[in-house]
Amino acid sequence: MDTEKVAIFKSKEIRRIVHNNEWWFSVADVCGALVQSTDAGAYWRKLKQRLNEEGSQVVTNCHGLKLIASDGKYYLTDCANTEGIFRIIQSIPSPKAEPFKRWLAEVGYRATTYCYSYHCLQSQFYASYFTYFSGIKGVFGKVEFHFL
Repeated sequence: MDTEKVAIFKSKEIRRIVHNNEWWFSVADVCGALVQSTDAGAYWRKLKQRLNEEGSQVVTNCHGLKLIASDGKYYLTDCANTEGIFRIIQSIPSPKAEPFKRWLAEVGYRATTYCYSYHCLQSQFYASYFTYFSGIKGVFGKVEFHFL
């Protein structure tokens, strides 16, 4: 299941989504945060064209994922995972690139820590639950587990 969130970098919204247990970021939003362009989508399309001509593999690693737009509708949007975003940033000449990389690393670290902690706690809970009920199975007979 995909989960959407918006992250803020220097008052610019960066749409992101969890896809296959990994954060994916809108490439157009990242371009908009790094360059002073009135149309970040056009900037990304031109950069994408240039990277394709150079034979860069960065563009092939971008996936179209449905993200919510300003009109409230969902549209396919070019997204890249953290590694892909770092590679795209290298192609954008901007003084904001280094601060953005630090911000992205921090956001990624917090997300992985949260996800790891959540999954770790969840698996510990199930292990304790099964251990407890398997120990009393002989006393109460058959025990059935129902998970939502």
